[in-house]
Amino acid sequence: MLCRLVDLDPEPARLEGGGGGGQAGSTSGRGHGELSRLRSSSLEIKEKEIREKGSEILREQLDAAKKELKLKDKECERLSQVRNQLEQELEELTASLFEEAHKMVREANVKQAAAEKQLKEAQGKIDVLQAEVTALKTLVLTSTPSSPNRQLHPQLQASGSRGAHKHVRNKSASGGFSSLPGKAEPPSGSMQPAAREDREMDSVLFAEFLMWKEAPSLDRSSAFLSRIYREDVGPCLSFTRSELSQLVQSAVENNSLTIEPVAMSALPMVKASAMECGGPKKCALSGMSRLCRHRIKLGDKGNYYYISPSSRARITAVCNFFTYIRYIQQGLVRHDAEQMFWEIMRLRREMNLSKLGFYLTEQG
Repeated sequence: MLCRLVDLDPEPARLEGGGGGGQAGSTSGRGHGELSRLRSSSLEIKEKEIREKGSEILREQLDAAKKELKLKDKECERLSQVRNQLEQELEELTASLFEEAHKMVREANVKQAAAEKQLKEAQGKIDVLQAEVTALKTLVLTSTPSSPNRQLHPQLQASGSRGAHKHVRNKSASGGFSSLPGKAEPPSGSMQPAAREDREMDSVLFAEFLMWKEAPSLDRSSAFLSRIYREDVGPCLSFTRSELSQLVQSAVENNSLTIEPVAMSALPMVKASAMECGGPKKCALSGMSRLCRHRIKLGDKGNYYYISPSSRARITAVCNFFTYIRYIQQGLVRHDAEQMFWEIMRLRREMNLSKLGFYLTEQG
């Protein structure tokens, strides 16, 4: 830092008004030396002041830098703590997630093992039920009026054991019905030999059946089913109320018809909506006054139709026929073609008998 120097001592020559030359020269030399000393000391003072101010500024800057470093250190320490805390939380969260995942896997394995066990048990039950159904189907499909299955009809065995003491009735032409109730039996002394039912296959019908059996279906366009619809199914389901008869036939074909017995104690409490569809003493199909012990339901419709025993026998005969041909279509019947044909002929005979008014009733 430079300062301007001021001469405080005027020249002696000017003050004295131009004195002698020797005195003036000595005075001038002495003044010049003092001036030099004053200038030197002033410069030293100024330089010292400059150095002190510079050092003070540097100290202030150094203190500021130290404070800033301390703040940075504190910030770094805080960030380091935050980082450590986050890493710890992340490790805990990862461990918790792995533990939860292992727990879920264990639970899933336990559930899977339980489900597999239930599946095996269900498959075992299904196999048992299928075996039972197959056995029942075999018993049912092998039982005919001409050769009834003894396991399904144990009363035949009992009657056979008492054959020496009881009269044997003659079978009707149909082979499926005994003598009418109330008719007196001939005495045991006039016993007649039992008639044996013979049968002869119609080649035309059998040929139509073989053609249908190659690709069995419920399509009535085939000659085999078309004949049965025309000769058996149609007449058997032809009732006085033709519109309801068509609905019943459609439900039988779609396998959506339900027949259920009616509790006799509940018959007097029938609602009006049910009375419109017949009633406990009026058949909804024939319109005749008969005691109706059963009622039918067509698919998912809410109406019930009360039917007489004769109407039930006709519907049941047609249902039995459709059930058997569905079994053939699904490959459940393991008989040869001739046995299938004669079973279908038996079912056709049942439809015709029920159409003519013959039906069996439960005793007791």
